[in-house]
Parts: sequence; C-alpha cells; structure tokens
Amino acid sequence: MSTDRSKGWAEESVSATQPGWVLPSENPHSSGETSLGAARQEEFGKPAPRPPQLPPLKPSANHTVCVEESAVRLGKVVPVQTANAAEFWKSDYVKMPFSNHSRQTRPTYFMHRVEVSRWMIIKAALNKDRFETSKDLENAIKEYNQKYAHLWRFSGLHKHFDQLSDGERQYLLGTLLPGMAKLALQLPKLCSKPIPLLKQSKAHAITMSQEQIACLLANAFFCTFPHRNSTQPNSEYRSFPDINFSRLFANFSQRMSEKLKTIFCYFSKVTENMPKGLVTFQRCCLNDSVVWRRSPCKLTQLRVSSEGRIEEEEQGELQVDFASPMVGGGVLGSGLVQEEIRFLINPELIVARLFTEKLADNECLVITGAQRYSEYGGYSDSYRWLRYHNDETPRDSWLRLCTEIVAIDALNFRNPMDQYKICYLDRELNKAYCGFSTVDRVVLARHRPAIATGNWGCGAFKGDAKLKALIQLMAAAQAQRDVVYFTFGDTALMRSISEMHQVLQRSNVTVGQLYNVLAKYSRTALGVSMGSDLYEFIRSNVACPKGRI
Repeated sequence: MSTDRSKGWAEESVSATQPGWVLPSENPHSSGETSLGAARQEEFGKPAPRPPQLPPLKPSANHTVCVEESAVRLGKVVPVQTANAAEFWKSDYVKMPFSNHSRQTRPTYFMHRVEVSRWMIIKAALNKDRFETSKDLENAIKEYNQKYAHLWRFSGLHKHFDQLSDGERQYLLGTLLPGMAKLALQLPKLCSKPIPLLKQSKAHAITMSQEQIACLLANAFFCTFPHRNSTQPNSEYRSFPDINFSRLFANFSQRMSEKLKTIFCYFSKVTENMPKGLVTFQRCCLNDSVVWRRSPCKLTQLRVSSEGRIEEEEQGELQVDFASPMVGGGVLGSGLVQEEIRFLINPELIVARLFTEKLADNECLVITGAQRYSEYGGYSDSYRWLRYHNDETPRDSWLRLCTEIVAIDALNFRNPMDQYKICYLDRELNKAYCGFSTVDRVVLARHRPAIATGNWGCGAFKGDAKLKALIQLMAAAQAQRDVVYFTFGDTALMRSISEMHQVLQRSNVTVGQLYNVLAKYSRTALGVSMGSDLYEFIRSNVACPKGRI
C-alpha cells in the first residue's frame, strides 16, 4: 500500500496477492427473494423530515454536553475547557490517564522507587515520529502498563503486521500510528470536562464531539486508561466492559486481523480529515412496566425481507443492535456477530464501553450520530473488511448524523423451552419496549420512525425467531412504530412472519389479545414440553370473523 495519505488507508487499490484483501466480484446481497408483506411506500414508516428540528442544545442535570453549545448553534464544534481537570478523580466519572492521581512507581538509583505521573510516561512513550516495528508499539504500551507487562501478549498484533505488504506496514508504522499517538496525547485539551459514568438505574445522556470520541478511542487503542485492565469480581470496574485494546492484540486469527483492518480504516480517516459533528449516548430506564395482557394497541405496519442489512436502511429508522448487557459484546475480543460488526463499522460506538455500566433488564442505550466508516462482507468467521464507506447521512441541528441505534440485550436461553414462560416473555417485551419507546428518553424525540430489526436474541442465544419477531412487533405496536424486519437470507422465515402478521391484522388482534394467546401457549403442555409450532397455535386461537380470541 502506498504511504500517500491523500489516498487513505481504505481507498487504496489492493492486489489479490495480499492476504485477506481480495475484494468480492459480486454483491453479497444479490440472491434474496422479493420482500413479502411490504406496505405501500407512501404509507410505511412515515419518517420525519430530515434533518429533524431540535430545540437548542444545552446541558442539564441529566445531560452532560462536552462541547460549547453556543458554538454548535453557529455550526462549530468547540470542546469545553475545564480548569484543574488534572485534579479530577471521582468514582462516578471516567478516570482519565492525564489525572495527577494516575501514578506509576518507577525505579531510581540505589534500588529506591518513586511514584511519578503516569501521563508523563505515556507522553514519553508515544511521542514518536515513527514506530520502527510492531514490537516498538508493544514496548511503548508496556512502558506505562508495567503491572501487566508480563501478562499481556502481543503475538496476534505482530503476526498481523507480518502478513502486510511492505507499503502497508510502512504506512502504519511511519504515518498512521504516530498520527494516532498525536491524537491520543491531545486528551487533556480535548476532554478536560469530566465524563460521567452511565450507571444502572440512572437515566443520563452524554453528548460529545466526534473528535473527542476519536481521541478517547486512540487512548483505548494505546491502552492508557487507568483501572480498566481487570474485570475480576473485586475490581473497580467489574460491571463495565473493558475499553483498552490489549485483548485484541493477544492471539492471531483471521477474525482479529480483519478487526484491526476495520479499526485502522477508521483511524486513517479521522487522522486525515477529522469529522466535525456530535454524537449523543443516552442510557434510558423503563420506569413503568406495561400491563401487556390489557394492551389495546393494534399491530403497526410491517415490511419484512430476506435481503439487506439493518445498517443499510436509508429511511432514518431506529436501528437495533442485538446487544450484550456489556455493550459491544466481544468487539475487543473474539466476538464477531451482529453487535461486534456494528461496533466495528461504526467505531464511535466503541467509546460507549468507556462509560456504560452493564444494562439492567429495564434499560437500553440509545446512540445518535455515530458515523459508519467501513464496508464489509461475510459474518463471524467469514467476516472481511472490504473498503472505506463514505457516510452521506444528513446531520440534524445538533450536528449529529441522523442515524439512531438502540442497544437492547436479549436473554440467553440455555434451555430453549424457558423462553415461552411468562416471566421471560414479560422481560423480553419490556426490554424491547424500553428500546423502542420514546417516553423514557433523556433527550426527547420528536418523531417515531420505523424500527429496523431482525432475529434478535436468536442464534447462540437460542431464541425462537418466530417468537422474537412477535415480541418485537408487540413492543413496536405499544411504542406506535412501524417495523422493517430482516431475516438475513431466510426466505422461509420471511414468509412465515409476513403471513402471521397478515393473519393478526386481518383478525384485528390487539397486543393484549396476542399476549394472552402466548400465555396460553406457555401453559399448554404440548407447547412447553414438545415445542409445537407457535404460529399454528396462534392461528388456531384466532377467530378471524369476529376478531376475537
């Protein structure tokens, strides 16, 4: 790869001789069938005009704004400057590596040891014009993480560099990594305002600039965040995801290599041309559970397709992240399914791991404005980074891209029969409703576009796709939102969901009535112990002529 930065890491043409970089010759989504159950376009979704009009951006007791709101009104992004930021060190806020309280013990003459500023060590280790080898990067990271110097492994990182062409390797070592290090060292200037932790049972929002996020992620890459290298039961951040990238460097695999390519694509673009927008992260808590058995809401419109992906919707829908309770799941480890892929192609999502505590059963995380930087092919072991993605999504008056993503975590059913029990049905309904509803949002939403989703909690979590589709349709109906549902190539499931939705609409079935049918199914010995077909059971309990159950 050329070292000419004007071409960019992801836009460079690549030779078929370079491992893992061969671009596919055909569209990976070209083989699906025509969608069924599609509502007429002029009636479906009813997205709000874009960009939506919002009240002026301003901080409040439950909304931390890390930029000068007066500048945003002029279309500019200026970070808030806080005096004595290096003295800040509180348990309810992100502990910054530049804090004076972040210390490291260093040896001196005559076997004495002395405590010194860890940030000074970080600056000395990262302030380089170039890194000579990947081992040079390893040594720099270990310099200010000496407690873990003998525990962390970088063999995966080294093997990734070994398989690159000379041009690619020189670009990373001589241009990109020094640029990332320079970005990381701007942390005291860009992120001096304390960043609160989004803790359980506390609804709160954080709005920050894309430049601030890039700076935080550069620090995560270089593993500078203190107190964030352990998730053991007695550790301070045991209920938070990890954020430092050390695990990603440990073991080589094709998965890890493709992850690094995707991440380097992001850093290549932001170090060349920093985006000038904002992103909002808001933790939402469902204060009052819905009495589902009494809900009078009717099912909303549905468009279901075996083609396409959630992130490719262009109507401004609320896009569902099939989340782990620890948001981002295994994005910095070995995981590489729906959530991890989304966090890779929209890397600004990864910064949520810095401040978002494990989600409770009545909580979700909503992210507005995260930019997409990469295109990809495949899934899990077949995942491949393809090229840079030019995200042309318009921005709202807060300078955020009009992309809204909601992280909701499904239950992992070790015994698949458990999911039909009422207690678990209620939990999944409430979780989905928390994500879909605008009632408990910290930053109020003025419109309710359709929800783009799919087989939430299926696959490794053993969820029944037919049941999970109904749960999401019910929660969406309660939230008064239409649904765009992707079955990811499963045409039989596409037909089943579409036909079931048509039956329920023709029968004028309410959410409450459908809930009672599902409750009856859970009590039926045949349904619970033998797993009789759920949709056939529902059909047999729906009286079409009168619309009663």
